[in-house]
Amino acid sequence: MIREVLKYPDERLAIECDDIDEITDDIRQLAADMVETMYREDGIGLAAPQVGANCRLIVVDVSGPEKRESLMTFINPRLEPLGDEKVESEEGCLSVPALRAKVERHERVRLTARDLDGNEVCMDADGLLAICLQHEIDHLGGTLFIDRISRLKRSLYDAKVKKWLKARRSR
Repeated sequence: MIREVLKYPDERLAIECDDIDEITDDIRQLAADMVETMYREDGIGLAAPQVGANCRLIVVDVSGPEKRESLMTFINPRLEPLGDEKVESEEGCLSVPALRAKVERHERVRLTARDLDGNEVCMDADGLLAICLQHEIDHLGGTLFIDRISRLKRSLYDAKVKKWLKARRSR
């Protein structure tokens, strides 16, 4: 089932998510819904809080949006940087429409998590996958990529959002 993607400035996007203690049918359904929603929105990653669920669950498929060959689902994901190297890349977000901005991230990371069967996952990532994992796991801590951009860019975007919200209310 396609779920609504919450948009900034929805306050639910700023909440730190709870760990998932048990992988239930509801969690599996949430993951399936998130995958369907991510693909429908042409995203390469989606975190549970973006669809209003306060739990540590992400789905990622960096083969997209053209292809859909590398779907990964992670429960209670944690990251640790591998080395001090950073990379700057342009990011966008399904919850932050009409904005793309350069964000600095770790070049390489180690992910530890569980899959939907409860199996432990440990993998090293670099490139687009490392960036996507950091972006999605940020969501689980209530952080959006716009929290990592310059104050000027952020204030310009905030002003634009206020204008959009005002226009919607006056309809």
